[in-house]
Amino acid sequence: MTFGRLERSPASQPMSEINMTPLIDVMLVLLVIFIITAPLLASSLKLDLPRTEAGSASDAPAFVALALDAQGRVYLGETLLPAEGAREQVLARVREAARRDPGTEVQLRADSAVPYGRVAELIGWVQDAGLSRIGFVTEAPAPR
Repeated sequence: MTFGRLERSPASQPMSEINMTPLIDVMLVLLVIFIITAPLLASSLKLDLPRTEAGSASDAPAFVALALDAQGRVYLGETLLPAEGAREQVLARVREAARRDPGTEVQLRADSAVPYGRVAELIGWVQDAGLSRIGFVTEAPAPR
């Protein structure tokens, strides 16, 4: 029997590569969070909508969104229309939507402080442009 040096395994070398799996997992989680929260942050128009139990959500595939804020300013989607050209822009957009699909619905959101006359004026513009399906967007009352 010979006694000699015992075989040693070579020392492990330091790892010089980054493990990408945890980094990719974190990035995907952040992406999902941003995808979910982005639509919630998109609506910058704050309205005090009337509260009612009778309203139900519409599932119209094509719609034009109009809004009136507390000062009576008209919004087409989220875009504020200038006071002097609002009627013409609403008529043009609604006529274009009516030409594409006569069954297009106009979803009207009006602040509860807006006088009824201003809402009726906007409804008249929509009907002059050729659409008659108008949905009033409201909020559900707080649970009791």
